[in-house]
Amino acid sequence: MQYPEPIAQLIDSYMKLPGIGQKSATRLAFFTIDMQEDDVTAFSKALVAAKKDLHFCSICGNITETDPCVICADKTRDQSHVLVVEQAKDIMVMEKMKEYHGLYHVLHGVMSPIEGKGPEDLNISSLINRLQQNPTIKEVIIATNATPEGEATAMYLSRLIKPAGIKVTRLAHGLSVGSDIEYADEMTLFKAVEGRTEM
Repeated sequence: MQYPEPIAQLIDSYMKLPGIGQKSATRLAFFTIDMQEDDVTAFSKALVAAKKDLHFCSICGNITETDPCVICADKTRDQSHVLVVEQAKDIMVMEKMKEYHGLYHVLHGVMSPIEGKGPEDLNISSLINRLQQNPTIKEVIIATNATPEGEATAMYLSRLIKPAGIKVTRLAHGLSVGSDIEYADEMTLFKAVEGRTEM
């Protein structure tokens, strides 16, 4: 049986979202149809506003309504540290911790030869320009994910930045708090041993 065209289009739209297959998209489409009209209108307005009113900060690449973003505009933050993340959503995670008070830089992805993504496809040139124009930056903390692509990107950035005399560090990787050694994979254990600290 074929769905009416509006439902079919709604299902197709939901399937464009990451991790949403045919079944989930169908369930979401029928859930949307059952919603109150005011809620659907508010939902559609939120989608349009998010696309229309948000853009990337010209300094760090974070998602923002204003340019520069509130973090880059905040002069009380530690101007000597820049934490480099893969995506803007990673900034939100770091900010929830309330322990890091420096600046950020968003790459908008990682190098991935399989996906045809090289350094020129990432927000790297603006990071280098930023470092050259701002002598107060003393350390770049690389916080890419512990994936092969994240590691390759971190190594690339390190080789690019170190010659300028700026300290380059990497977030520690290894065993998470509350985990058992017996359940950890080899790479996690290797990173835990490699990143060990003195007590």
